[in-house]
Amino acid sequence: MEPIYATGMAAKLRSQWDRDAGLGQNHNAVKLLGQDYESLRAQCQQTRTLFEDPLFPTSTSSLGFNELGPRSSKTHGVRWMRPTEICMRPQFIMDGATRTDICQGALGDCWLLAAIASLTLNDDLLHRVVPHGQSFDGGYAGIFHFQFWQFGEWVDVVIDDRLPVKDGKLLFVHSAEGGEFWSALLEKAYAKLNGCYEALSGGSTSEGFEEKCPPQCLYMLNFFRGADLFSIIGRAIERGSLLGCSIDITSKFDQEAVTFKKLVKGHAYSVTAVEEVVYRGNMTKLVRIRNPWGEVEWTGAWSDDSREWDNVDRSVRGRLQNRSEDGEFWMSFSDFLREFSRLEICNLTADALQAGQVKKWSTSLYQGEWRRGSTAGGCRNFPATFWINPQFKVTLKHPDSPGQSDCSFLVALMQKDRRKKRREGQDMETIGFAIYEVRENHLGTLSGVHLKRDFFLTNASSARSELFINLREVSSRFQLPAGEYIIVPSTFEPQKEADFVLRVMWEDLHNAAQMFTLRKKAPMSFVKIDTFQKDKDLKTDGFGKESCRGMINLMDTDGSGKLGLTEFHVLWEKVKRYLQIFRDHDVDKSGTMSSYEMRRALEAAGFKLNNHLFQLIILRYTEEDLSVDFDNFVTCLVRLETMFKTFKTLDTDADGFISLTFFQVSLTPTFQHTANTHPKHVER
Repeated sequence: MEPIYATGMAAKLRSQWDRDAGLGQNHNAVKLLGQDYESLRAQCQQTRTLFEDPLFPTSTSSLGFNELGPRSSKTHGVRWMRPTEICMRPQFIMDGATRTDICQGALGDCWLLAAIASLTLNDDLLHRVVPHGQSFDGGYAGIFHFQFWQFGEWVDVVIDDRLPVKDGKLLFVHSAEGGEFWSALLEKAYAKLNGCYEALSGGSTSEGFEEKCPPQCLYMLNFFRGADLFSIIGRAIERGSLLGCSIDITSKFDQEAVTFKKLVKGHAYSVTAVEEVVYRGNMTKLVRIRNPWGEVEWTGAWSDDSREWDNVDRSVRGRLQNRSEDGEFWMSFSDFLREFSRLEICNLTADALQAGQVKKWSTSLYQGEWRRGSTAGGCRNFPATFWINPQFKVTLKHPDSPGQSDCSFLVALMQKDRRKKRREGQDMETIGFAIYEVRENHLGTLSGVHLKRDFFLTNASSARSELFINLREVSSRFQLPAGEYIIVPSTFEPQKEADFVLRVMWEDLHNAAQMFTLRKKAPMSFVKIDTFQKDKDLKTDGFGKESCRGMINLMDTDGSGKLGLTEFHVLWEKVKRYLQIFRDHDVDKSGTMSSYEMRRALEAAGFKLNNHLFQLIILRYTEEDLSVDFDNFVTCLVRLETMFKTFKTLDTDADGFISLTFFQVSLTPTFQHTANTHPKHVER
């Protein structure tokens, strides 16, 4: 039977092929959990039944695990009801989707709702997330679907329309009118995508933005005081960008504390418009902001009932002033800068908003992972292991303008699927990245696969993320001279496991590629055989059946299934050489190989491996304490050499590619050996 890790590799290859063919793009979204909306809807219509989603059931497990868990008073008495059971004439969208359709319920997901409110300002994007043709009228079957951009691809999420209700009212998001349900169903789809409703509690507005669109540029502006900010906001709104703002908190006691003028700290607001009006003979800049609660509004200057409106032209006042308590209000731009701490702009177009000019930006996206013992090296505070983190090479070729050397680019590091892990007691890891220039005099340290420890000990970074922080995404904008650079993303501490997406955005992206190469092994000498005795300094029980099978597969040149004297002689010399490499790289003389020692030893044996192959080796050949004994060390090297030898034999035209039939694959020694072995450890 094929081992689990090989199946995982095949699945990854299959997934990559599908994505290369267009899966995950906006016209061909990935179907979450394999559920196809059209076929499920047709099946329900044929059987005249309403859809009930078995993969997101109407149970407390779909609500949450702690504050919304089965023993919580917040979930006591909750019923799941369809909109057709809640009101007489439910509507999916009534008179178009508007900001007042989103009123926050008993869930701390204001960050998400602020993003949804901004979504209503852009019809094209709204219908990208909320597909056309859904209603409670003809063809209604209790099934709806929504699409989200997540970690580099569009995902289609199918749900039934059973919503949690308590005391006759929707428990979570609802519309001000009460009979409109698109926003509540959208929230449910996003809860399903993340495992449950409680997983949505707490987050940043930019995270909500990114789940609705593939952003090309993300600005994080803390106390920005530039003269052009007002025009930047105006252009962003005109182009359909999503904007959010918030007031930073200094302690947990500030969370959702209300200021004297009714602004909420640590709360996500939407920025929905800017205007300039004539006030007492002078032009005054105004900003319109919305609280997703649907209430609690600013009471300072230019609020709904403030006297400033009395000194504005009547037609302008009639167009802008709104006296209803709907959560939306105006304030002066100067008050906005004074009161708010953070402005987040998610630009949906390929244009980066800059003062006085528009630039076309390109985006390149890379999937990566930190794995304990192989690629989870921690930050630069841990020089012994920092170098083992994934490394990405980028080449900056085109300066921002003629006569300059600097190139502008943005790096965004996003950790994946952390909300789903909250049920397991895990949350966001603390992440960041560093950028290093690779000059010509560094070429001796650049192996083609990985920069080594000595490089990072003797070279300072050219740039780095502002902070290592436990947010979903860390992003920064840089200007560096044209040249080659290495981006090293990492968790703050070593041995922290997570998957991530690294996005690099700049004008005319060139030559961005993860540094993955395979180098041929060094030639081995042939010397006289002598006796090999068991060494007391090695921790090994001797070669097991698997090791012996691997050795025979490697050295059996005549296909007899046995080794002759000459074949055995060559094998023995290999084992002796492996023993010397093992001893040379067992730095602490423990009699075993640590995962870090293992990487150096493999390179000394002539194998240059990418991160993913090395991760598989660590999973396959280490014990629980991540150590490798001599038996497994030899087995690993034999397997690697067999793989390289088999590929070279089949690559008859030496072009680096081979094409095999099923029977050719099954007859190769590598396949025969692999198909009869099983990994020691399965990745959790």
